[in-house]
Amino acid sequence: MAAPNELIQDGRSIYRSFSLQVLAAVGFGCLLPSLLYFGPEFLFSRMGSVQHSVIASIAATVCGIFFARRLNIYPGVKQFGAVIPTFVASYGLAALVILVTRLDYSIPFLGVNFFVSLTIYLGIMVIATRYDQNVFYTVPGGRVKRLANVGLHVRNMPSPILPNHRGAILVADLHADHGDDWERLLANAALEGIPVFHFKQVIEAATGKVQVEHLSENSFGSLLPNMSFMRVKRLADIFLCLVFLPLAFLPLLGVALLIKLDSPGPVFFRQSRVGYRGVPFRVLKFRTMRTEKLEEDETARRAKAMTGDNDPRITKLGRFLRKTRIDELPQMYNIMLGHMSWIGPRPEAIELSRWYREEIPFYDYRHIVRPGITGWAQVNQGHVTGLHDIDNKLQYDFYYIKNFSYWLDFLILVRTALVVFTGHGAK
Repeated sequence: MAAPNELIQDGRSIYRSFSLQVLAAVGFGCLLPSLLYFGPEFLFSRMGSVQHSVIASIAATVCGIFFARRLNIYPGVKQFGAVIPTFVASYGLAALVILVTRLDYSIPFLGVNFFVSLTIYLGIMVIATRYDQNVFYTVPGGRVKRLANVGLHVRNMPSPILPNHRGAILVADLHADHGDDWERLLANAALEGIPVFHFKQVIEAATGKVQVEHLSENSFGSLLPNMSFMRVKRLADIFLCLVFLPLAFLPLLGVALLIKLDSPGPVFFRQSRVGYRGVPFRVLKFRTMRTEKLEEDETARRAKAMTGDNDPRITKLGRFLRKTRIDELPQMYNIMLGHMSWIGPRPEAIELSRWYREEIPFYDYRHIVRPGITGWAQVNQGHVTGLHDIDNKLQYDFYYIKNFSYWLDFLILVRTALVVFTGHGAK
């Protein structure tokens, strides 16, 4: 797994430089093809379709590189995993601007510039990955041994002597009591410009999970979501519903008809779940299971609320709807009412939520943001119901809340598209 890129800079190769990446991708991917085809007079001729296309390509390439670098700071994003989606999004946006402004443009030049600049940037990333030199040196003491299981290049320090190579990073449990020699080592490392991190920072950046053992003053403050982004996110949720619903109405009507033909029972599945700020609401989904009698005993209802692997209650059509996540789309109704968002922690059934909160500390804190149709835990872990798995899922939810942003939401959307195509996490 890659190092936590947002935290670590010194061990990166020069090929990670934003300026170098932009110059190479723009110079060789956007300008050079035009110069080779038209010659130097291209730069001085009157603005036309080719020039507009090249300018749009330059802007899209710069945005694509910036977006890819921004997404690569998140755990689980492979070095090249964010590149193609961000380039497609930035070039798509550039093409949309051209169409809206009715400027002349050249589809062949946009296409050539897209493929060449994307190829060059991917090549630079391959070279950069080969020359990265980050190594994590752990200071003995406290809980630093947890780093052994997160997939980083870790070396234990046998004595308080500073490593003298480029890319060295010190990691310690800064809440533990260290000897005087080790305390001096940490101070000298800071003076020498060697990065020093608390072990939890590195684990969070490497795993995408925030483990909360107790809510201190600082940890509580860091977990408060960005309220201004929450308001913008709410407007975006409504806008996307208004745009998507007219386009999806007829296909969803067709799905409803197939459900009626596939098995007896209602088209929709309604269930009480815990939502924003712990307020219960009734979620609306396409029915994917055979209808059964509602149990009166809470333990039995809890068992019914859990979906197991290859659950026999799932219909043939329901299995397809779950795999493609089509069964979730009626929740646009819940989004419009403010119960949910497109992206956020998964809302759990009341019986399950009540059980989890009794067994897992701070479980209710996940309700500080609106639950979502998809989320950070879903794209990393899939659908789970067991207590151990829910504890891990909660750590993903806390990471999402702590890093609540446009960038993380965009990454979740990209990875959700991959989940839909692969069926990962469906039950």
